[in-house]
Amino acid sequence: MSAETKVQILDAAERLFAEHGFGDTSLRAITTQAKVNLASVNYHFGSKKQLIQEVLQRYLTVLMPAVDDELQNLLRRQPSPDVGQVFSCLVKPLLSLNLVHPDGTAIFVRLLGRGYSESQGHLRKYITFHYGAVLRAFVHAVHLAVPQLSPAEIFWRLHFAIGTFVFTMASSKALSEIALADYDQEVTVEGIIARLMPYISAGVGAPGTEVSPHPLMDIA
Repeated sequence: MSAETKVQILDAAERLFAEHGFGDTSLRAITTQAKVNLASVNYHFGSKKQLIQEVLQRYLTVLMPAVDDELQNLLRRQPSPDVGQVFSCLVKPLLSLNLVHPDGTAIFVRLLGRGYSESQGHLRKYITFHYGAVLRAFVHAVHLAVPQLSPAEIFWRLHFAIGTFVFTMASSKALSEIALADYDQEVTVEGIIARLMPYISAGVGAPGTEVSPHPLMDIA
């Protein structure tokens, strides 16, 4: 079974996962789209989980080393960066995914959003196992930028930042259509990221606040 068959399966799975999600995409749908039989999927991937991981891996193998390089270059130039500089380290690597596949940036973020919103714990383990050092380097850079915040507070803010980023980018096509129809603005994925990063940076870098263990009781 050829390498070309493997690429056909990955391409078909990528399109279907991005459009319908991991859970709602069956192997039968993938084999039909790829015009291969189930034996080909089992031969090349062994399981649906491994197929999901390899679909993401095509992008992660480009993205994560590039993010690591950007972070290292930033910290060499600026040992005490601000939050905007840290998040700017994501921009070029994300846009470089368009070289992996046409519209690769948007596709990757939709896939990431699917993994983020669906129960795909194996993906988190996979990414942490292979790219944990890069993730830790990014969190460390955020700590340097906002040393006044506790590790727990940074955890929450990065969680909110990921949610904002994924939701926005998953809706990028609709947002572009609305911007054009309502405001006569032609917006690309690059333009959305350029607008989004300062917003996320401001949220992550906002002054810290004490949060009550029972905030709803305080309101009452």
